[in-house]
Amino acid sequence: MRNLIKIFSILSLFGFYSVEAQQVVKKDTLSGTELVMTMDPKVSAALEGIEGKCSRTTANNPVRDNNTDSGIVSAPRPPKIYVPSRELTNAEICRKNPRILGFKIQITTVKSNEEANEVKAYFRKRFPNLKVETDASLRPNYKILAGSYFTKQSAAADLSRIREYFKSAIAVQYRIFCSEAK
Repeated sequence: MRNLIKIFSILSLFGFYSVEAQQVVKKDTLSGTELVMTMDPKVSAALEGIEGKCSRTTANNPVRDNNTDSGIVSAPRPPKIYVPSRELTNAEICRKNPRILGFKIQITTVKSNEEANEVKAYFRKRFPNLKVETDASLRPNYKILAGSYFTKQSAAADLSRIREYFKSAIAVQYRIFCSEAK
């Protein structure tokens, strides 16, 4: 009986591997690039049926417009999605999202708030043009952070100057305000 169960389980396992799939090529709606997927023909047919129903639904539901005499206008157009053909500038990124993932220089980590205030005062004397702040998210430890930078490369010049006084300083990823970043 055990052998029969083993044989049946092995045959059923190989039976599932024989399920055939086909490659389906779809066009991306945003960029128009081809997307190749491998799926069962029944799943592909079901997806095409759902896509067909969606397109028929939007075509059959006209939008009423109060500015025309007849009141019926053609089918609603889907909103255009803007895909830039070039890399956005920092000003364009900041306009859309004022707080982004950038970099700060982590000067050091200390054990108490008093130590953090001492390090910040020492840092301000040496570098008055850089903003310094304390991050207490790792309590009981406090991180002392300075500056705001878009990239690690833009932090490199300040980091090399800071390392003259603080050997353990490193550039770390951190949420920054765009308006403060270099």
